[in-house]
Amino acid sequence: MRARFLQGPGPDVAILLLALLLRVWLLEIKPPHFDEGINGWFVDQMTATGYYRYDPTNYHGPLHFYALFLSQTLFGRELWALRLPAILASLAAVWALLRFREFFGTGVSRFAALAMALSPACVFYGRYSIHESWQVLFSILAMAGFLGMWQFGSRRAFFTLLAGVTGLILTKETYVLHLGCMALAIPVLWLYQIIVPSRPAWPLAKQQWTASHVLVGLGSACLAIVFFYSGTFHDFSMLAGLVKTFEAWFATGLQTGGHEKTSFDLWGPLNWYWISLLLRYEWPALLGLASCIRYMAPSDARLRYVAITASGVLLAYSIIPYKTPWCIISMVWPFYLLLGGLLKELAGRFRQGIVWSFPVPVLAGSLAICLNLNFRTFTDDSEPYVYVQTYGDVNWLVDPLLESVRRDPSLAGMTGIISLDSYYPLPWMLGEFTRVGYYPKDAPPVRWDADFLVIDSSRAAVIEPQLARPYHKIPFRLRSGQEECTAYLASPLFDEILQRAPNFQPGPER
Repeated sequence: MRARFLQGPGPDVAILLLALLLRVWLLEIKPPHFDEGINGWFVDQMTATGYYRYDPTNYHGPLHFYALFLSQTLFGRELWALRLPAILASLAAVWALLRFREFFGTGVSRFAALAMALSPACVFYGRYSIHESWQVLFSILAMAGFLGMWQFGSRRAFFTLLAGVTGLILTKETYVLHLGCMALAIPVLWLYQIIVPSRPAWPLAKQQWTASHVLVGLGSACLAIVFFYSGTFHDFSMLAGLVKTFEAWFATGLQTGGHEKTSFDLWGPLNWYWISLLLRYEWPALLGLASCIRYMAPSDARLRYVAITASGVLLAYSIIPYKTPWCIISMVWPFYLLLGGLLKELAGRFRQGIVWSFPVPVLAGSLAICLNLNFRTFTDDSEPYVYVQTYGDVNWLVDPLLESVRRDPSLAGMTGIISLDSYYPLPWMLGEFTRVGYYPKDAPPVRWDADFLVIDSSRAAVIEPQLARPYHKIPFRLRSGQEECTAYLASPLFDEILQRAPNFQPGPER
């Protein structure tokens, strides 16, 4: 019975269900992240204009925004709907790793998929409405397509490679980094093969695709790129952004932009930030990185290629000074395959049960970290993965406002003033309110008179004497790196709602 279960689809289904559970359970306990608020705001603009106007200085492709637009159109302006496309992409990435059984065997692919299913980073950022889960998915498809062309030469592999490359181009400008490392790994592998030949070598298979397949594949890829980057054919001038984006990206990537990470900095720009994250959170990936040493000796050429590509991507991200922690999920997945490949090799030499049980404590530790991070410390600034994350305090402002609209939909037209240097994700969270003005601190409104206001608490002593009516005063923090804020909700409009809400102070009395 146990043997039949292991040989059937049961373990694959169990891995996917585990991945799904970790990505959807208590999905809305974490407030919208700064970037989620921006992405949601872009979708609101799409709802108004009918298409996404691509901005090359936004450093991200249009695909994710159209996925968000579809989700929000179907299911409404709900936080879970905003996060649904990224969750599906993250889940599809786990499924895609299971497809690597045709290259490395069932045990390797299942181990890699399980490691990704419960990875603290892949779960944490898979529950965010950001682009990175798409990048992971398309990177995996590109690798699977390349290996398929190498080993089988099939038409399916050719189209899988094209789909992966096209998806990367539609997702994020860093596609040049990932595709560049995949391309450079080919001559590096060839040269290394001369010095230390692989075992087995896996020569290039006879290719089964033809010129007509190339024409159809490239034509479809170009059509998809033009379709999305032109705003579904609304403005073809935006296609120039495909090139212009790199001007902005290189300027950002070669500078820190406030996102420098210098922990464990030993060799100037080449620092150990990503390794420090692997040490803290991603133990299976760390062991996979260490297993690259094995592939320097005679070994499977395909795994050696994966090791060269993965090491190149990690090196490239280490050199770039601009670092945001969610990029880690684009680096870790190949190391799961590499560790799985090493375990399979050891299982062929020693007792399989012992070898495959060796990573169990590591995976259990990864799961424990994952659960703690995603369901307990998800807004704790001491966690490096918790980066410019909105605090739960924001609900002290948002909940009374949304409750008022639930009671009386006409209150969506109430007036609001938000005067902060950085106010996202509030524009998306308060998107139902049609008469809210957003002002930077150095350009305040002419008159402080609205149904609700939000300011930096340091300006309260100056602004409160200018208030035109009495308000309830609610101090809160929006996120790290930003001073305390104060919300003012007009009395008597919010009296009844706030009487039943904690953490508010009445005043100022006028």
